[in-house]
Amino acid sequence: MNHSNQLLVTIKKCAQMTGLSENAIRQYLKKGQWRIGIHWFKSENGRIFINMIAAYKWMEGKEV
Repeated sequence: MNHSNQLLVTIKKCAQMTGLSENAIRQYLKKGQWRIGIHWFKSENGRIFINMIAAYKWMEGKEV
């Protein structure tokens, strides 16, 4: 799913793309290391989507 400068994927797909575990990703969300509205979004049906562009920047040590 592309939205201009965002590539939104599920936690499972994010784990496959990055090599991080799904649990590690959930911990980044829970601890606030990945910020809602920047690194991730929650849809109306409750599904969580990760903004891969922002996540990759975070992994590279670049602030979004």
